[in-house]
Amino acid sequence: MELQQLRYLVAVARTGNFSRAAEQCHVSQPSLSQQMQKLEDELGERLFSRLKRRSVPTAAGEALLLRAARILGEVDAAHRDIADASGLLRGRVSVGVLPTIAPYLLPPVLAALARDRPGLEVEIHEDRTAELLSAAAACELDLAVLSLPVHDDRFVSEKLIEEELLLALPPGHRLETKAKVGLADLEEERFIIMKEGHCLGDQALRLCDRHGLHPQVVLRSAQLETVQALVRAGVGISLVPAMARDPARPTQPVFRSLSAPRPKRVIGVVRRKEHHHSKAAQEFLRYLRPASPAGPERPRADRK
Repeated sequence: MELQQLRYLVAVARTGNFSRAAEQCHVSQPSLSQQMQKLEDELGERLFSRLKRRSVPTAAGEALLLRAARILGEVDAAHRDIADASGLLRGRVSVGVLPTIAPYLLPPVLAALARDRPGLEVEIHEDRTAELLSAAAACELDLAVLSLPVHDDRFVSEKLIEEELLLALPPGHRLETKAKVGLADLEEERFIIMKEGHCLGDQALRLCDRHGLHPQVVLRSAQLETVQALVRAGVGISLVPAMARDPARPTQPVFRSLSAPRPKRVIGVVRRKEHHHSKAAQEFLRYLRPASPAGPERPRADRK
């Protein structure tokens, strides 16, 4: 049994597909399949049931997956311990981030790290919440930055930011000059929201549902910048996180706060409970904690 075989095993289980697992592992699909076949021959058990559209772990596969995640986590931790033992801030940290957070929150953090900690390699993975949690559970991510709460006992969470969700309107919209805008004012409006599976879109729909609003969803997009462009073009309205607003950009929607209670989202960082928290991950988190849309002072290189 080889470590690479275990990595392939975890990748297939997470993606449910040998081809996608091979892409993620940067190997050819025949090579990955061959290694899985070798592992099955060695163990004398089928590890996956190859269904028409998905490969599903068998009982033996599920049992091995639990061990594989722990083994790979310990191997990664050993590498980090060796790097940490040098006392130098070097090493690699793998961070998963929601696409509605990454382009707004991370650039100043990564710029400060590049300046102060050039020996620290940061690997960013943008994906939806479910995929980020799956990767973190498999110890493929050190940290995941996403919307809280996360109801999963495998993880510990830390709140970073609470931000308002703003109403995004086309320029000249009838609600632009209204003194107070409430959800009731949006009843006849056309909504543009994020695609299913993106938590920002789900949050917008839950907010409407709690207040008895039945939004007319006319478009969905996987990109927040596309949503804003469509709003600007007059296609509809949307709810956009405050950090996505850029006052310096001339072509953007008109943003308004909704009446109290104003909708908000909580951004936090999660990690698997037993996953080794390397010095590299700790240093990334130290720079991330003071981050906000306003961009406050970053940690200095000489701060401990």
